[in-house]
Amino acid sequence: MPLAYPAPDVWSLIADIAAESPSATAFIHGERRLSFAELLDGAARVAQGLADLGVGPGDRVALWLPNILAYPIVYFACARLGAIAVAVNTRYRAVEVADIVGRSGAKVLACAPAFRRIDFLSILADIDPAALAGLSALVTVGEEPPTIPPAIETLRRVSFDRLLSRPALATNHAMSKAPCNIFTTSGTTSAPKFVLHRQGAIAGHAQQVARVFGFAAPETVTLSILPLCGVFGFDQTMATLAAGKPSVLVESYEIDELARLISRHRPTTLFGSDDLYARLLDEMPGECPMPSVKWAGYASFNAALGDLPERAEKRGLLLCGLYGMSEVQALYARQPVDSAVGRRKVGGGIVVSPLAHVRVRDPESGRLLGIGEPGELECAGPSLMVGYYGNDKATAAAITADGYVRTGDFAELDPYGGFTFLSRMGDVLRLSGFLVNPQEIETHIQKLAGIANCQTIAVARPEGVRAVSFVILEPGTPLDEAAIIAHCRRDLANYKVPLRVLAVDDFPKTPSPNGFKIQRNKLRELAEAELDRGRFARS
Repeated sequence: MPLAYPAPDVWSLIADIAAESPSATAFIHGERRLSFAELLDGAARVAQGLADLGVGPGDRVALWLPNILAYPIVYFACARLGAIAVAVNTRYRAVEVADIVGRSGAKVLACAPAFRRIDFLSILADIDPAALAGLSALVTVGEEPPTIPPAIETLRRVSFDRLLSRPALATNHAMSKAPCNIFTTSGTTSAPKFVLHRQGAIAGHAQQVARVFGFAAPETVTLSILPLCGVFGFDQTMATLAAGKPSVLVESYEIDELARLISRHRPTTLFGSDDLYARLLDEMPGECPMPSVKWAGYASFNAALGDLPERAEKRGLLLCGLYGMSEVQALYARQPVDSAVGRRKVGGGIVVSPLAHVRVRDPESGRLLGIGEPGELECAGPSLMVGYYGNDKATAAAITADGYVRTGDFAELDPYGGFTFLSRMGDVLRLSGFLVNPQEIETHIQKLAGIANCQTIAVARPEGVRAVSFVILEPGTPLDEAAIIAHCRRDLANYKVPLRVLAVDDFPKTPSPNGFKIQRNKLRELAEAELDRGRFARS
C-alpha cells in the first residue's frame, strides 16, 4: 500500500485561514461572496444538520450538485463529521445515479431538484424508488418542486436552508487519516469504481499545488468552470482555497457567459480542455483577450486542435499541459510555464510534490524503461488514493507492493526529470508487433481538408491486427476513403495505414465530469461489424 505522509486534515485547511483572515473571500457565485468565516460557520451548521439525520464518521453523503455554494459547504460539513463525500456527476442520469447511491451505501443524497440548468427532477422521476430505499434523507437545495417524483416522495426531505439554521456541530471528527472523498471512475465497459481518498491526501495535495502554482500571489483568482464532482475541478478549487484565495463558481457552460465572467473577474489562472479554450478564443476578440490570465492548465482531448497552444500563445494565452487522474488526483504534474510551447503543450510534466515519483514499465516484460521508451506509467506519492472503496480485488490489481499506482496510461520519461503522457494504454494500438499511439494516425488524417475529427482503433483480422479510422466530416464534405488511405500510405509506415476509413455523424460517448469520453470499444464493435460484412477494400 502507499506510504503514509503527514498532512493536515481538510477542516483545518480552511479553519486556519478563517482564523487569520476571516473576511477573506473564499467563493464568488453570481453577486454573492462567501468569506472563509462564513464558509466555516455554514459547514459547521450543516454538519450538525447532517448529524441529526444520522450521519457520522465513515458514513457516505452523495453530492449530486452543480457548482453552487451549497457544494463546498456540504463538503466541508462532511469533513467535520468525518463522513465521506461521494461525488455524483451532474451529467449522470437515472440508472447511473441509482447505481452510485446504492453501491456506495449513501445515507443522504444532496441535490438541487429545482436547479434551472440541469433537469434533476426529470432524472429523479426515472429512478426506481427501490433503488433509493437505503437513503435516510434527501437534502434539497433551492425550492422544492411542485410535483414530487415517486423516487423521492416517500423519502424524508430536508431543505439545505434548514440545515444551515442548526447550531454549529461542537465535535470535530476531522482527521488526516479519515476517509473523506469518493470519486467515480468513468469506465466505458463496466460500472465505475469508487476511488477513495483520505483527508491528509486531499489537504496536503491542495497545499502543495497552491505552492507550486504560485497561488499565494495577492491577485490570485481562479474560475471554477470544471464541475466540482470531478477531480480536475475539485483539486483546482481546493488548491485555491488552500492559498486563501477566491474561486468563482461557474454553473453555466455557455461560452458567452464564461467570456463575460473572465472579463468581469479577471482570473489569474484557468483550467479546462482544449475545446473550451478554442471556443473562448473564438468568442473573445482582440490580440490579448484574457490579459489577467498568467497561464492556463489544459487537457488535450481533441486531436484536431493540436496547434491550439501555438495559436493561443500568439494571442497572449499560455497553455500548459497537465497530468492527473482520480487515483492520484488532478494536477499531479505540470509542464513548466517557462518552457517552449513544443514541450509545454503535451500532457505530463514535472510532478508537483517533492515526495512523488513516476516510472515507466514495459507492459509485457515488466522491465523498467528509460528516457524515451514508451510503456505503462506508474505513480507514487502523497496524493495517491487509499484504494477502490468496496473493491479490494481491484485495489490489489492497481497498487504495486511498493506503493505505485498502475495508471493504465501510455507514457515515456523525458530528459527533464518529468514524463510525457501519450495515450491510454487501452487506446494504444499494437500493429505488426509495434505499440502505436493512435493520435499519430489521427493527427495525420486530420491534416486533410474537410476532416473535422478522427478516432482510430485496432481490430483483429485473419491477416493480423489492423487499424480502422473513423472520421467526422465537415458539412458538405464527401468521404473519399481511397484518398485518405493513400494520404496515410505516402507518409506513414505500412502497418499504421488504416484498413478502412469510415464516416460517422458523431462518436459514441459516455459522460465524465470534464465532458464526454469516446467509447472506443463501441467504435471497435462498429468496425468489426462492417468488416465482417465483407465490404472493405483489401490493401
